[in-house]
Amino acid sequence: MEYVLGHGTENDFVLLPDPDGRLDLTAAAVRALCHRRRGLGADGVLRVAPSEDPGATWFMDYRNGDGSLAEMCGNGVRVFARYLVEAGLEPGPEFDVATRAGLRHVRAGGDEVTVDMGPARVGAESTAVVGAGTSFPGLAVDVGNPHLACVTTADLDAIDLSVAPGHDPALFPHGVNVEFLAPLTDDLATRLRVHERGSGETRSCGTGTVAGAVAGLRAAGRTEGTVTVTTPGGVLRVGVERATTTLTGPAVLVARGEVELGGSADAPYAFTRVAQVARA
Repeated sequence: MEYVLGHGTENDFVLLPDPDGRLDLTAAAVRALCHRRRGLGADGVLRVAPSEDPGATWFMDYRNGDGSLAEMCGNGVRVFARYLVEAGLEPGPEFDVATRAGLRHVRAGGDEVTVDMGPARVGAESTAVVGAGTSFPGLAVDVGNPHLACVTTADLDAIDLSVAPGHDPALFPHGVNVEFLAPLTDDLATRLRVHERGSGETRSCGTGTVAGAVAGLRAAGRTEGTVTVTTPGGVLRVGVERATTTLTGPAVLVARGEVELGGSADAPYAFTRVAQVARA
């Protein structure tokens, strides 16, 4: 079957077009595809499937790199939308995409894609624990999936994200994405790193960027504004309003080819006819 590689600020994905909705995508296949030594290499897989929601034609079936299901992916939905337009599956530039977190409205008229992420739901204050026991206070923010956003003056580069930060399982029973960000500057800019559940530290995280912007504004005594967030993979813009949030940034399709899914759990795929079509 066809695959397409894409990324949004270096948060990268394998897209698998499944227009008939017949693909049985196993967790083992996802892990193999995402493996950066034995597979194509990606943070997750986006299956392009028919939507059962009458408000959208296509459903973004997102899987984390470990094969687990995820409710939403902000960078992923922008790459997904760019693919739909480039493949002629959506006339564009504006349309809705179905996700496990509900419909997301996108504007995909060029290299940059904007997605309406819906309202961010602010929860309780909690703590993330990294390394040998260093604690960081944070704010729970739900953006269709759970986040713990920690605003800190600590050196972001020195924070150990090689393993998942500890968190309160009572507050986050299904795991949590954890962000560490610098306090907002006067012009509402910040820098952010993130550890994503099921994927590890990634170069960027769309929903995490939104959660970080919300927490950063709250820490600055504000509830609304447009925040510029610099991640290791690039720059994203987050609009935060009472009614909704928006995420804007680049979405790039890098390569395409064909992949055969099948075989055993140890070797669930084989690659054939890989053809690069573009460079990011």
